[in-house]
Amino acid sequence: MNAPRTLLAKPWIWSFVATAAVWIITILFTGGASTVGLSQAALTFAAFSVIVGIGQMFVITLGPGNIDLSVPSTMTLSGTLALKLMDVQDSMIAVGLLLAIVLGLLVGIGNYALIKLLRIPPIIATLSMSFVIQSTAIWANRGLRIKPPETLANFTTSSLVGIPNIALVALILSALAWVLLEKSIYGRWISAIGQSTFAARMTGIPVDGTRFITYALCAVLASICGYLLASFSGGAALNMGAEYLLMSIAVVVIGGTAVAGGNSNIPGIWGASLFMFLVVSMLNTYGFGAGFRLILTGLIIIAVILAAGGRQSTR
Repeated sequence: MNAPRTLLAKPWIWSFVATAAVWIITILFTGGASTVGLSQAALTFAAFSVIVGIGQMFVITLGPGNIDLSVPSTMTLSGTLALKLMDVQDSMIAVGLLLAIVLGLLVGIGNYALIKLLRIPPIIATLSMSFVIQSTAIWANRGLRIKPPETLANFTTSSLVGIPNIALVALILSALAWVLLEKSIYGRWISAIGQSTFAARMTGIPVDGTRFITYALCAVLASICGYLLASFSGGAALNMGAEYLLMSIAVVVIGGTAVAGGNSNIPGIWGASLFMFLVVSMLNTYGFGAGFRLILTGLIIIAVILAAGGRQSTR
């Protein structure tokens, strides 16, 4: 009796319950013909949301006002420059990945420099940085769609024992993020900062250094995601990261991470990412357009925040 109650008390369980419900409805509507294809597609596309969602989750855990709006432009710049550097050569795959990571670090440094040195609120700082990054991507792209190296393209579109490679990469990154959050001093620091920045400073936690690392980590994950997404899509496009601005925030909130900070939730990001993809697939099946999907996403986020507030008030 206690085990089911304990499980239902977990904030992330409901995202998986919703995912299972939408998956069953979609399968029933299609007569079960697309079960395997839908499952693999869900794992593939949810993986991209998971990667950027983990980075956004770290930032949001820092407390109210912390959010990174430069995620989409970072993805675009990373995909564009990495593919341009690799120039369809398999021997340059590792170099392209290294460039993506370095670009993420530079973006993270730029974001936190605006936040700390100029004392600009994170939402304004990262939005301003996104314009600079996107403009750089436009200048570098110049309307060209450079193809990824064949080996990298095959890797991102293939599966291992039925599980998409992209999903396996996201699982590895999720495991590393879980270790950081649950087993390292850094994870305790960001949780403490999210609960009370003042108290964290008083206890000797390096608040500024921790926030800097967190924004850099978010940018690096966005950059890696852009590198993988561009390779998966057959080339970098200037709007490739656009849908991940709302998505990276939605999967964090729907997945059970506290909007007020101080509490993070990696399993919930997986449940929320799968749920969001399946909702979009179901709406596409019924013929609804992009506008309705965005409205529904906004309503889902509002409902989750209200529900979370209700749970907190009853404790």
